[in-house]
This record gives sequence, structure tokens and C-alpha cells, in this order.
Amino acid sequence: MAKVLILIFLALSIRANCTQLIEYCRKPPALFVFGDSFFDPGNNNYIKTTTLDQANFWPYGETYFKYPTGRFSDGRLISDFIAEHAKLPLIPPYLQPRDYDKVYCGANFASAGAGVLPETFQGAVIDLRTQLKYFEKEVNAAQLRKKVGAFDSKMILSNAVFLFSIGTNDYISPFVLKNSSMLPSHQEYIAMVIGNLTQVVKAVYKRGGRKFGFLNLGDLGCLPGLRISKPQNGSGCLEEASILAKLHNEALQNVLNKMKNHLKGFKYSLYDFNTFLRQILNHPSRYGFKEGEKACCGSGRYNGIFSCGGKRGVKEFELCKNPNEFIFWDSYHLTESVYKKMARQMWYGPSKGPYNLTQFFQCL
Repeated sequence: MAKVLILIFLALSIRANCTQLIEYCRKPPALFVFGDSFFDPGNNNYIKTTTLDQANFWPYGETYFKYPTGRFSDGRLISDFIAEHAKLPLIPPYLQPRDYDKVYCGANFASAGAGVLPETFQGAVIDLRTQLKYFEKEVNAAQLRKKVGAFDSKMILSNAVFLFSIGTNDYISPFVLKNSSMLPSHQEYIAMVIGNLTQVVKAVYKRGGRKFGFLNLGDLGCLPGLRISKPQNGSGCLEEASILAKLHNEALQNVLNKMKNHLKGFKYSLYDFNTFLRQILNHPSRYGFKEGEKACCGSGRYNGIFSCGGKRGVKEFELCKNPNEFIFWDSYHLTESVYKKMARQMWYGPSKGPYNLTQFFQCL
């Protein structure tokens, strides 16, 4: 009789768990976002920093929000569009005061200016290691179980999507700070960046994360802020910065393949940000743009001086009438129109990894 009761109990337990799983698969997975200004919805509004790493003033946000939110664009970012595709609300800045009793949708830890290495713009931004600490605090096992229950706490993390856009600032900071000669060898420096990124990804994996989305790096030398580093009579992109991005992207692809082969259940999607950005820079009119070199907002050649908003040392700046016609919003960032196209590509594919994001937001 005891054995029969045990079997009945187990059958009911399995049925209950299956019912929970079916119900869970009807909900969008949580979205956890790590990275830099391509993903930061305004975390830097809440830290002690300078206007170099903030965008909480006009004309930032002018086209969509109609007010500055802290996003480095005229409107929404890639991470915002991904949330919309996933039928999630826009994920607010992690540091913004919020109601923790709301449905658990994820969190955005990204910080404009952040790098993989803690030394990148140190003291002015939230580096990737600190973002990881915020995540670990947010998903503290005991607290999470208390909020949503044991089953859901496990499912939230195993089914969540972890989105990363990081590395750009590690490579452009030496050029911005005019000390690129202080860089170690390219291979050594890239190994440091990739090694630190790998450690953070593995830490998230250890806490239950299984589905990871990455952007590789754009053609950094083509950013208006780096184009102006070439001599006055020079043209084209700053080749040294672009080479660093290329080498980083090759190393990132290799390490993700290794993690897929060695970490059980590890899944990744890798969006080729670099290739698409080069395509629209080379053929802007094909994608509905009129200007592919000059930024909408800024001053100097290509509007490459980081003066958008007039609060970064240079008060005078130029602002275009229609950001939708421009690829670059300011010296280092893209317009909402570009981010929207990129997010759509990330969502539907193709990917340089085994999955696209649409698949990640299904129950795999």
C-alpha cells in the first residue's frame, strides 16, 4: 500500500511540474542585459560620473520618448526593440527605483562607457564585473525562491535570455584618451578582454543561465569620433581601431564555440553587428539613409567632436533636422532607425551562432 501511495504521489508531482512547465512556456522568458551605451537605458543617471558618460539632456531621446532618458540615441536602443519583439515591457535601468513585486521580466545592468576590463574609463562607469555583481544580487537564490517559488526560480534562470554588448570601449578608449601607444600587443590585449568576458559569462552560466546573445564589434575606425583622428586631409576609417575590432570578433567566435562544446546546455546567438554596419556605411541609400559618415549631432569634421547637447566642454553643436536620414546619431552612437533594423536582424537571424533570438524566446 505504501508503495502505491508513493507512486501516486510521484505521478501527481510529475503532473503538477508538467502543468507548471506548460504555463511557464506561455510566458516570455526574462531578459537580462549587460553591456555599454548600445544597451544602457539610463543606469548612468544614477551614478556619480560626468556628462561624457551621460545622455540625460536634450537632444537625446528627442524622436521617440520626446525627452532624454539617458539612452545614447535619438530614441530606442537594440535592447529596447528586442524586448518589444519578445512582448516584454521596456526593461528599465537596474539602478532606477522600481517595484520588485511586479512580474519578473529581467533587468538591464548596462552602463554607457563600460568595458570588459575594469580599467576602461575606471571610476566613471559600471564595468562588466560590477554588472555581474548586480546580477548576482538580483538573482540571489534564497530571495528569488521567496519571490516566485522554487520551481519558477529555477526556470527563470534556465529559460532567461542573457544579452551582451561589450568591448567597444576597451578598444576605443586608448584612442579617445590619446594614449594608444600604451597598448600592449594587439593579441595580448584582445586575450585580456576575451578572457575577462569569458569569466563573466561562465559565472552567469554557473548560476543557471543557458541562453546567451552577443553582438560582435562594429568597424570601430569608422565611428565619426575616430575618423577625425586621421590627419585633416585624410579620409576613410581609422585602420588601427578597425583591425582591433576584427581580431576581437574572430577571438569571440572561437571562444563561444569552445564554450558550446564544453559547457552542457550552453546555447548562443552571435549577431554580426560588424558586417551589417559596414553594409549600410558602404551603401546607405539601399537602407533608406542619406548620410553614412557624418553624425546627426556634434561638431567639427563628420560632427566627430563629442559635443552633442553642449554639455561636454564644447557648447556649440550641430543638430540635423531628420535623424532617420543618418546612420550615426552622435560621434560614437547610432540612430534609432539603425538600431531598429539591427534588432530585427538579431531577432529573425541569420546568426553567426547556432541560434537566433526568436528561438531563444521559445521554450527550448
